[in-house]
Amino acid sequence: MKQSPAISHRPSAGTYCIVLLLCVLCTGLRASSASAEEVRARAAIVMEEATGRVLYGKNPNLRLPPASTTKLMTAMVVLDRLDVDSVVTISKRATEVSPIKAKFRAGETVTVKTLLYAALLKSANDAAYALAEAVAGSEEKFAVLMNQKVLALGMSDTVFATATGLPGGTQYTTVYDLSRIMRNALRYPLLREIISTRASNITTEEGRTIFVKNINKLLWRDESMLGGKTGYTRAAKHCFVCAGTQDNETVIVAVLGAPSREVLWKESEALLAKGFAVKSSQEEPVIYFTRSDYRTSVKQVSYAGGTQESGDVSYKKPPAKGAKKAGKNKSKGHSGKKKKRVKSNDIALKGPDGTKG
Repeated sequence: MKQSPAISHRPSAGTYCIVLLLCVLCTGLRASSASAEEVRARAAIVMEEATGRVLYGKNPNLRLPPASTTKLMTAMVVLDRLDVDSVVTISKRATEVSPIKAKFRAGETVTVKTLLYAALLKSANDAAYALAEAVAGSEEKFAVLMNQKVLALGMSDTVFATATGLPGGTQYTTVYDLSRIMRNALRYPLLREIISTRASNITTEEGRTIFVKNINKLLWRDESMLGGKTGYTRAAKHCFVCAGTQDNETVIVAVLGAPSREVLWKESEALLAKGFAVKSSQEEPVIYFTRSDYRTSVKQVSYAGGTQESGDVSYKKPPAKGAKKAGKNKSKGHSGKKKKRVKSNDIALKGPDGTKG
């Protein structure tokens, strides 16, 4: 009886090459997610929701305009002071706020809950303004309450001047503070419900129905997306703060100053992936600063999960204009600006030193 030839299970040299190539490609894909050099937004951060630990950061302390991400703070201040079923009468002044509106009419009556849906889904400025008037009588007085809330949350790098996020007076935040605002907003069940809603029909007390659609595009295409809030003004560029959940773990992403809405969505998705990769120990946490936001030192910080130390890290002042640059092509990112990278599980994020945004 003729025997079948023995089958060798030893891989050939060619097979080794293919496997090695696949490993290199996969490793490259992991390393490329939200790398420092790829993030084009002026500032970005990824935070662990449970502890407040920073998993990734680019210019975390850079003061920038918050645009309509402001409405998260507006919503929290409102819920601290008004019942959701309270009825608000829309003023003529509220109807004149532009540009994005739910188009409420002067004299119409609307519940606080309805106005919150309009403000957070459609980013309706008339709704946010009406809420501010209902709480404090005017937007100026409401801004005082917003800043009291900021201080109560222990934030020193945020100041609000409007309930809408539209320009008006001194107004700024950082991605670090913005991520903390989202972290606190998630503790309000109604806010979690609203920001996770894709679309809704809201109704005035007079019976008029208004359709509002969530302008957070990631809610429609990313299964991990819990919810978020967008923002845009000419000065702020494109902004976004969101939360994503995967395997019962939640991370928060905040992005300020993205050059376009397309870049904003792309980088937000990449940063969410980065956060989950760090959580699963596939990547290391990293924080870095561009030349416009260098810091003299980074010190210990306390988070909800306890105090953890990373020691002091010194940063050198950027060279003066015209100075000879050593290693010109090293440590440069997408913008060509020199980066200072810091690898650490916990980096302290102290107040700004007056650097311009």
